[in-house]
Amino acid sequence: MNIDVPEGQDPIAYVWGEMVPGIGLAASKFSLSVYTHTTLGLREFEAARLRIAQINGCAFCLDWRTERDGQRVEEEFADAVTDWRTTSAFDDRTRLAAEYAERYALDHHGLDDEFWARMTACYSQVEIVELSMSIGSWLAFGRLNHVLGLDTACKLPSR
Repeated sequence: MNIDVPEGQDPIAYVWGEMVPGIGLAASKFSLSVYTHTTLGLREFEAARLRIAQINGCAFCLDWRTERDGQRVEEEFADAVTDWRTTSAFDDRTRLAAEYAERYALDHHGLDDEFWARMTACYSQVEIVELSMSIGSWLAFGRLNHVLGLDTACKLPSR
């Protein structure tokens, strides 16, 4: 861990809640809202989330699987996300979600007209905004926790 946390304190609660409560509590509400208010399908949601986790190297995010109504993606899904360009496990929306996450994180200036034509053919404007905000949340907070060395102590708060 790259931040000193008093013994016996939960690292996430301490850093996010006590060190910077005005920022951390608002950030945690935003992070949680991505999970509680999503309208995206589970596979496209997880494809984008896992691609960002792979790019960030966030240990918790790589191990986490979102659950909805008792459903999770299959165990091999993370490998398919790694191979999003060629996997036969993805439909167009899921593949595009993984691609968007990667390009958002690594080459946001390269999101050209051809890419946006494919996005708008598969996703509504509302879905694009939701996916963009979700990716932004995962990129920022997963990277923040990894950089500070908190990603091995991370957990999502209960609803």
